[in-house]
Amino acid sequence: MSDSAPIRVMLVDDHAVVRSGLKAFLLAFDDLKLVGEAGSGFEALALLDKARPHVVLMDLMMPEMDGAATTKAIRERKPEVQVVVLTSFPEEDLVTQALQAGAISYLLKNVSAAELSDAIRKAYAGRSTLAPEAAQALIHTATNPPKLGSDLTAREREVLALMSLGQNNVEIAEGLVVSRSTVKFHVSNILSKLHSSGRTEAVAFAIEHNLIKR
Repeated sequence: MSDSAPIRVMLVDDHAVVRSGLKAFLLAFDDLKLVGEAGSGFEALALLDKARPHVVLMDLMMPEMDGAATTKAIRERKPEVQVVVLTSFPEEDLVTQALQAGAISYLLKNVSAAELSDAIRKAYAGRSTLAPEAAQALIHTATNPPKLGSDLTAREREVLALMSLGQNNVEIAEGLVVSRSTVKFHVSNILSKLHSSGRTEAVAFAIEHNLIKR
């Protein structure tokens, strides 16, 4: 990359100290350029057009809109943008959700600077990098297909439980103290993950398969 424009990188993490460390890391490489940072998924989407990143470093565990949901939204809006997940969690369901959402790479936050910079360059070139734990999780998933609904996040299960009580989006938003658009986003994800055509079908499936407490 030394003879061409640097790779444009955007950071998405709800912890300011993590973003600060990543900014310092990026300064050490002439071929990598920080073009934006966001503390939430919604902030990342709002910044996307202005920042015009080539690669996004994405945290997974964020309030309201998690990293997998943000990754999916980014890839739908800007399919040319590559997402590298950078998280502390190697759990199988998180790996599966992130990669299904469109992330090209999955790394843990104990990765070295050299490994992370290499992963960013590979992502820019369309090549994947997986932490050993993530690769193992994929192998296990391939040999043990997950049950429908097993990829629901804790927040989605919470929304689903409120749906089962007959609450509408406005009531759920008020109860969880989040925006209506956030609830609408969660409901859409729930219907998609449960392969349901509507709220009633999703709730019936969830109760039948013990996805929520009755």
